[in-house]
Amino acid sequence: MTMRPDPTFHASPKLAMEAPAESSAYTVLLSPDFSKPDALAVIDVKPGSPTYSKIVHTVTMPNKGDEFHHFGWNACSSALSPLAGHAFLERRYLIIPGMRSSRIYIVDTKPDPTQAKIHKIIEPEEIFKKTGYSRPHTIHCGPEGIYVSTLGGSGKDGTDGPPGIFIMDCETFEVLGRWEIDRGPQTKHYDFWWNLPRDYMVSSEWALPPQFENGIVPEDLLSNKYGHRLHFWDLRARRNVQTIDLGANHQMALEVRPAHDPVREHGFVGVVVDTTNLEGSIWTWWREGGKFHIEKTVTIPPEPASKDQLPPLLQGFGAVPPLVTDIDLSMDDKFLYVACWGTGEMRQYDVSDPRKPKLAGSVRIGGIVRRAPHPNGQAFAGGPQMVEISRDGKRVYWTNSLYSTWDDQFYPQGIPGAEVMANASPGGGLELAKDYWVSFPDGYRAHQIRLDGGDCSTDSFCYPSV
Repeated sequence: MTMRPDPTFHASPKLAMEAPAESSAYTVLLSPDFSKPDALAVIDVKPGSPTYSKIVHTVTMPNKGDEFHHFGWNACSSALSPLAGHAFLERRYLIIPGMRSSRIYIVDTKPDPTQAKIHKIIEPEEIFKKTGYSRPHTIHCGPEGIYVSTLGGSGKDGTDGPPGIFIMDCETFEVLGRWEIDRGPQTKHYDFWWNLPRDYMVSSEWALPPQFENGIVPEDLLSNKYGHRLHFWDLRARRNVQTIDLGANHQMALEVRPAHDPVREHGFVGVVVDTTNLEGSIWTWWREGGKFHIEKTVTIPPEPASKDQLPPLLQGFGAVPPLVTDIDLSMDDKFLYVACWGTGEMRQYDVSDPRKPKLAGSVRIGGIVRRAPHPNGQAFAGGPQMVEISRDGKRVYWTNSLYSTWDDQFYPQGIPGAEVMANASPGGGLELAKDYWVSFPDGYRAHQIRLDGGDCSTDSFCYPSV
């Protein structure tokens, strides 16, 4: 603990954008067949460095079968909240959940990321006992603790009771208990985030464990049994204040991205697929007159394909759905990046007018049918998946794996782990960096990325930009 706030904590998004650029990228690696332990790779992202875009350190876990997916920091700019009691924490520890094992690893990145090591392991029994939840998923650092969303309730298959959010102590990492006081109609979970000064949280829905752990269940998808609602919460009272149904055909409402500047009461959510036409979509929500409203503001069509080009799962459709599996919002709230994992496209939208997004840039790489190579000639399996943006908005990083069993259904030829980066122009436009290509050890796939000093899908801010 320091005697002054961590210098990577910033009062406003604008100040975060002006901070020094990232020098390390942390990427979680999973062993899809559980033959070896999952790992955390530390990648050098300093231009001009002799080890640029190479793995400089790996933290290998002591267990197998965790299935690393999402992860996050123990503390971030939200610690500067006037209501917080923890302004002197450090952005030091990475909280890495095993989505399949319900085990959580705490990794210490100080004093040197090339010496990062396991600090503590939280066994699943502690989570089950204190929360009744399982399958931890998304990590957000709040002003008074670490928030962890889950995808399962209790019981072997995670369906004894609904999933939700629990809190961990941000210094001892002890599991404290459930966050919800009144969940209202919420029965599924996926992502969550908030606007701290406006005192609201928004959460989304994917599926229950039997609907995702062994792969997508086509019968459930076609009968619209995956998640399709957004839930809005009173953050301080910990209660559901409003639920909006996007329509049962809008299956799998995943990442939620509120505006970073707390004066802006809007945000975005990506929907994987519309079962009536295979479109992906982006929706914009906003608060007006004390109520939340939402509308579909972007649609991304499927691309026709012959049966012999498609995996068995899609052969009956004669097309590749875009499969919007991740979105991310730049720190200045100007550009929204949309990962189309099925068609192999990263899209950049100008969302200066959040209810009228405009396509500003696009790059193609991978894809079920196109299989577009990297500019360096390397084959890129899978498609753009987890995306992370530098604080200054100039660099956009992404990986290629979604979830082990889903990877195998949509990309049966395999997905060797890869990470790439595109340079973003201030006025719009994307171009893949020819000199940034991260290869991972054989047998590993790559999922979420975190940047030292914070990133656009981690930090939440308590003060407006000027």
